[in-house]
Amino acid sequence: MSLLCFFFSGFLTRAKKIKIEVDDHGSSHVMLAEVVHSVADFANQALLAYGLSSSKRAPDALHPYGYSKERFVWSLISAVGIFCLGSGATIVHGVQNLWTSQPPENITYAALVIGGSFIIEGISLVVAIHAVRKGAAAEGMKVKDYVWRGHDPTAVAVMTEDGAAVTGLLIAAASLVAVRTTGNAIYDPIGSIVVGNLLGMVAIFLIQRNRHALIGRAIDDHDMEKVLHLLKNDPVVDSVYDCKSEVIGPGFFRFKAEIDFNGVVLVQNYLIRTGREEWAKQFREAAKEDDDAALLKIMSCYGEEVVTALGSEVDRLEQEIQDIVPGIRHVDIEAHNPIVPLP
Repeated sequence: MSLLCFFFSGFLTRAKKIKIEVDDHGSSHVMLAEVVHSVADFANQALLAYGLSSSKRAPDALHPYGYSKERFVWSLISAVGIFCLGSGATIVHGVQNLWTSQPPENITYAALVIGGSFIIEGISLVVAIHAVRKGAAAEGMKVKDYVWRGHDPTAVAVMTEDGAAVTGLLIAAASLVAVRTTGNAIYDPIGSIVVGNLLGMVAIFLIQRNRHALIGRAIDDHDMEKVLHLLKNDPVVDSVYDCKSEVIGPGFFRFKAEIDFNGVVLVQNYLIRTGREEWAKQFREAAKEDDDAALLKIMSCYGEEVVTALGSEVDRLEQEIQDIVPGIRHVDIEAHNPIVPLP
């Protein structure tokens, strides 16, 4: 929210100070590109703020895993908005006026506006970088890795948009300096085209990040390795099959696996907890009866207890998985007993 406030103040500053002429003889195309950029950024960060708020809703019957992915949806819409409004409009405008542009008026005034906007956007960028570093530290990742593979593209989106805004202002300043120095107005629409391409690259990057989040990206390899190491080294587990994971929110995951349990170890653990001699005594007494009714009854009770013991082992494994990877909020373990043994 602080990022949005910084951006909003920057947007108001630009909106008040930058005056763009409608006719091509008095307007600055690169400054128009920056105004379009400001409008796009303001709208997109408002979408991000809405997405953050919506994603915090509690799970319900229709969405039992919650609404965490909704922030990815609005981040994707924001990225598409940057591509269409920010990139497309500025490139088209720059190309249309590439050979008909005239030197813009009031270059000195425009330079002052760029300087003020640069300070405001720079402050917003510093706050965004701090948020990304904090997110990277929380996930135990380097900032570079977090930008490319972090589980929260929203913070990355704010940082990249603010970074593009600062870079766009530098491009706008360089274009106006080139026009002022050479007297050639073509550098003005060229600056608009460069800003548009910059926004396009940022938009494509953000679209890709959110696309992977929405289609169900798996958890990081090192987290998966920790979970598999835990399962494969547990005495009650013979084999592990069909392990799958999915990111369901920033730092939140689902994990699913099919396990071939070791029945011998399972029963031994149960008998150690409940008392081996007590069950042996009940079986011996039931076997002395003339009919099988007593034996079948005790066997049924024993079977029920073994099934309960299996459930206890599943609960234990699920808890241990969540302990070593706290981000795993939902664990689904199924008993697996293949008809044909797998190699």
